[in-house]
Amino acid sequence: MSDISARKPVGIIGAGSFGTAVAGLIAMNYPVIICTRREEAMSNINDKHLHMGVQMSKHVRATTSMEELAASCALIFPIVSSENFREMIRESAAYLRPDHILIHGTKGFDTSKPSLTANFNIKRKGIHTMSEVILQESAVVRVGCLSGPNLAAEIMEGQPAATVIASKYNEVIKLGRLALQSPRFQAYASHDILGAELAGALKNIIALGSGILGGMGMGKNVWALYLTRGLIEMIHVGKAMGADTSAFLGLAGIGDLVATAASTQSRNYTFGKRLAQGESAATIIGNMNEIAEGVRTLKTIREVIKSYGTHTPIIEMLYQVVFEQLDINDAITYLMNYKYSIDVDFL
Repeated sequence: MSDISARKPVGIIGAGSFGTAVAGLIAMNYPVIICTRREEAMSNINDKHLHMGVQMSKHVRATTSMEELAASCALIFPIVSSENFREMIRESAAYLRPDHILIHGTKGFDTSKPSLTANFNIKRKGIHTMSEVILQESAVVRVGCLSGPNLAAEIMEGQPAATVIASKYNEVIKLGRLALQSPRFQAYASHDILGAELAGALKNIIALGSGILGGMGMGKNVWALYLTRGLIEMIHVGKAMGADTSAFLGLAGIGDLVATAASTQSRNYTFGKRLAQGESAATIIGNMNEIAEGVRTLKTIREVIKSYGTHTPIIEMLYQVVFEQLDINDAITYLMNYKYSIDVDFL
């Protein structure tokens, strides 16, 4: 047996694009068991070493049994959409023990009212990060998250990239880095898990607007202006929710924002671009292969912002464009005439 195959396997829950990318990274260091609900995906991975058009390492095998994964793996990376995350943890809770370590890779929020159409009011106590969901729904104690410029397609191509592993526990960060690091993938450390989670979720909202600018054919001056002011709104919301400013100035914040807001491989950018080109939000949501997390996050965070009274004109305009069909040109006119005065006001 090779050194890798002799090691204890690492688990992944979810066989979407990012889960597949993370499986490929970890397989350079450890055997991987990836849990999927789809029998066809399991067969393709196990029999053909192929999934989502990507050749998978022979150190990766798939299962449809969460019980099997939990029994075999002490370190687990749950990577499913925020909309389905709580349900997934609830279903897995019977097999998760206090000695398990979970490092999630989901950028979004959980609420008790996740509807994208109904109006609702929500405060901080009603919005939950994925690490909070894990603690609420399972016996797991040691949790962490991945956050950073991690476009799955580029990682699967073997391009250089990096991420942040955030956790209150040094052991979680250490084990996560051992699993993920390679000559072409770096893992940085942070103890501000709330900041990393908020930055990763909020940048998806700003990426929607970047896609809108791209879809309208606008240039780099307005794009740079938009991204800078969008980052400032992310910081204001993060501070209101209890995060430190520094989390937004590293890979999990500005790094992830730039990647997601500039790439046509980003689902959030693509959503905004298609919206600017005339498709309705409902149509785009209905035929995207994977969810654009920023759409759901926008609906949720706008209600939280109202409860804090934070001034976030970009987020407000995005909400009205996506959910209330405000004309995009009217939104741009409003923002260009908004009474900003100070450039950097968060330090």
